[in-house]
Amino acid sequence: MHDVSAFLVEDSGRLPVVSMPHLDHLMSAPRRLRREREVSFYGDEESGAAPDRLYTGGDAEQAVDARLVVELCERHGSA
Repeated sequence: MHDVSAFLVEDSGRLPVVSMPHLDHLMSAPRRLRREREVSFYGDEESGAAPDRLYTGGDAEQAVDARLVVELCERHGSA
């Protein structure tokens, strides 16, 4: 499973209080990245384009946005 956003909604009361301001981002990042995962690995079957032809530096910056999710999990994993 690559999209945990449904669990975040269900269990938001169990998250550390400091994570609450980031809840929208915590939910949207995995959803957005899940949609892109297959194409980023295998390319676009319809157009025959390889992954490296489908994404720009801006796309990469947006994907790096997932760092916040990882940082929050690491910072508050034991909370």
